Amino acid sequence: MKNVQIFGLKNSQATRAAERFFKERRVEIHFVDLKQKPMSPGEIKRFTDRYGLPALLDTEGKAYADAGLKYLKVSETELLRRIEQDPKLLRLPLVRAANQLSVGQDENAWSAMLSVLD
Repeated sequence: MKNVQIFGLKNSQATRAAERFFKERRVEIHFVDLKQKPMSPGEIKRFTDRYGLPALLDTEGKAYADAGLKYLKVSETELLRRIEQDPKLLRLPLVRAANQLSVGQDENAWSAMLSVLD
């Protein structure tokens, strides 16, 4: 069985939900703690190509408001730089299994990933 890559933060409830979902189904996970290691530009590009950068942002989160992003107009390059510095700006977790991707807590997408893994 292949593994699933979960990008998130240890203290994120949604990230823990993704870990629990896959562990309960005996899927091996590879967890990347974004506090310890930021996503590579290629990995971020994979998600932005599929969903677009705005869909990756947690616009309802405290980090987004604290960064003033509700009111500022910033370039994609600047947004990517800020995400690298503060992963709490992302809708976590970001999950990848083979060529399947999901953003945020999305059990339907995670279930669909299971069929790809078999």
